[in-house]
Amino acid sequence: MSVNLERIKNDIHELAEIGRCRDDRGIYRMAFTDADMEGKRWLKDRIEHAGFEPRTDGAVNVSAELSGATDQARILVGSHIDTVPCAGALDGTLGVIVALECLRCLREQGVVPERTIELIAFSDEEGRFGGMFGSQAVCGQLNPDVLATLSDLDGVLLGDELRRHGFDPLGALDAARDPETIASYLELHIEQGPVLDRGQKSVGIVDEITGLFTWSVSLKGEANHAGTTPMEMRHDAFMGLADFASAIPRILDENGSARSRATIGKAQILPGAANTVPGIVEFSLDVRDTSPETLADLGNAFRKALSAIARRRNLMFEFQQKSYLPPVAADPAIVKRLLRQAERLELTHLQMHSGAAHDAQIMGSMVPVGMIFVPSKNGQSHSPAEWTAWTDIEAGANLMLHSLMDLANG
Repeated sequence: MSVNLERIKNDIHELAEIGRCRDDRGIYRMAFTDADMEGKRWLKDRIEHAGFEPRTDGAVNVSAELSGATDQARILVGSHIDTVPCAGALDGTLGVIVALECLRCLREQGVVPERTIELIAFSDEEGRFGGMFGSQAVCGQLNPDVLATLSDLDGVLLGDELRRHGFDPLGALDAARDPETIASYLELHIEQGPVLDRGQKSVGIVDEITGLFTWSVSLKGEANHAGTTPMEMRHDAFMGLADFASAIPRILDENGSARSRATIGKAQILPGAANTVPGIVEFSLDVRDTSPETLADLGNAFRKALSAIARRRNLMFEFQQKSYLPPVAADPAIVKRLLRQAERLELTHLQMHSGAAHDAQIMGSMVPVGMIFVPSKNGQSHSPAEWTAWTDIEAGANLMLHSLMDLANG
């Protein structure tokens, strides 16, 4: 049994046109925008066309199921179809389309699995409103206060957006599932990195999903004249940032692991004049690892480094933790099953970790999870250049199809 690649291609191309910008060719289907809701309607139409009944829960997650022969706990499979601004065609979307194709294949072949297999397309995985709204709703991680206060970077309230589309925000509380009804959750996703592409592997089997914390950091010194203030008398906030940035590789070597990452992705220098010694620098720090203990060690090390630099440069420093996601391990039994199926299908594969967060990370806090990666050309993602070879998409989809049958009947 194998997937129909032409159907997958058609679905990818059709959905990619929803939210497409003609100028930069990027896709703008951010959560709960009109384009995102059009995408959800498209998905429900495709589900109906395949002979399934589409359903929408209070968090606006879209789902469909292939009924099993028993009432045993079901298998969930899916991802998301919302995007970042100026996105590519595959991030999240590929996992949903492949899940739908797997259900179509099984129905066409007359397969009735022991366990029900349910496709689910989660809302707002990309975090327009600060989290992974759809999977958090399913895992019961929301409450009325959160629903009333979540907003995007422009100050738009999640509740207002939901009401604009005819949904009661409190309905998201009803999307919570009983974990006893879910045997496992599987997700196929593009890698969003270069490892599989450079290693010429068709698929990756994820064993761990990285945890992360993000800080907003401020170094405060004293703004002064660039020409009249001697170098040894300056309280230069930017030099503090430069010292810290150069210390990151050493801190990772001493306190991290091979899977550790640390990134300063955004910085602002104030007052921002060419002839003024910087008085304030504000920057972000994103730190990731698959071990919670290593994340804690890195947090302590970065805090000590900032404190030492501030003393040496006569600066003050403050930081605020903006987010924290704990690492999640894929279920070892599912990893073994995925590896076994990859070997049986004679696919070139690699066991690896995920350096990006996914809905599987949230679901993994409640049920056993597994993930399949397919290569990203040149490691590119969150860009119109994002792409995966059709042969690799077909390989990943067939691995998902056979793994679903294995899990649903095992």
